[in-house]
Amino acid sequence: MRIATWNINSIRLRLNNVIRFAIENNIDIICLQETKTINENFPLKDFYEIGFKYYHIRGEKSYNGVAILSKLPITFKGYINWCKSNDTRHIYVQINESITLHNFYIPAGGDLPDTRKNKKFKHKIDFLKEMIKFFKKDKTRTKILLGDLNIAPNENDVWSHKQLTNVISHTPIEIKFINNLLEECMWNDVIRYAELKNKKLFSWWSYRSKDWKKSNRGRRLDHIFVSNNLLKLVKKRKIFKELRGDNKPSDHVPVMIEIENCESL
Repeated sequence: MRIATWNINSIRLRLNNVIRFAIENNIDIICLQETKTINENFPLKDFYEIGFKYYHIRGEKSYNGVAILSKLPITFKGYINWCKSNDTRHIYVQINESITLHNFYIPAGGDLPDTRKNKKFKHKIDFLKEMIKFFKKDKTRTKILLGDLNIAPNENDVWSHKQLTNVISHTPIEIKFINNLLEECMWNDVIRYAELKNKKLFSWWSYRSKDWKKSNRGRRLDHIFVSNNLLKLVKKRKIFKELRGDNKPSDHVPVMIEIENCESL
């Protein structure tokens, strides 16, 4: 089973990119963030035609929006309004009555890393606190958390740890909370898990760079976390860096894992 996450930065603008990616890489479940469209305008027909017969979508006009598209049966759907805000940043499903899959688009947090002066940053920190509280109580045994979490927690998840220490997405408080989520809620950062700590891994490159590939000033903002019992079943993981150079690209690229022997769960 191949599962991918991708902040697509408008599904209608980049539909062809997603369809091509899903076909060429035999994706079974694709989770999208920043779909930026209401549910009625989501191109479900296009995904149905290539085998994605099951779905859970939650969108709004021009902002946010999350989607899960699956070739495997979805047996339960839900979502949570984190921070009591109906801003379409989360959905979850149960796949084949065995794996619970959470798709998140965590708030970016604005520009000033100060919860007293920046409401957007306070929203982000409060969002993370609620996630930790929820998953500490969650008794689901087999689960996956993925999406654009808007945090680069490791020194090698950013192009320069020194220059970005006080820049939102890599500040000490954000790193603290994402590590608390991993440790206290028993998640495994499956993309970083298999890599050397000194290897640079990025999934996002700013549109502001004239030559993103040459400067390579990226950040790893897109993540896949798995429960302990799934970790041993992950046989493949990949960040599709080359798609940042696609026609009309998102500033994010897809991240994928392959899980084997799921029928044994």
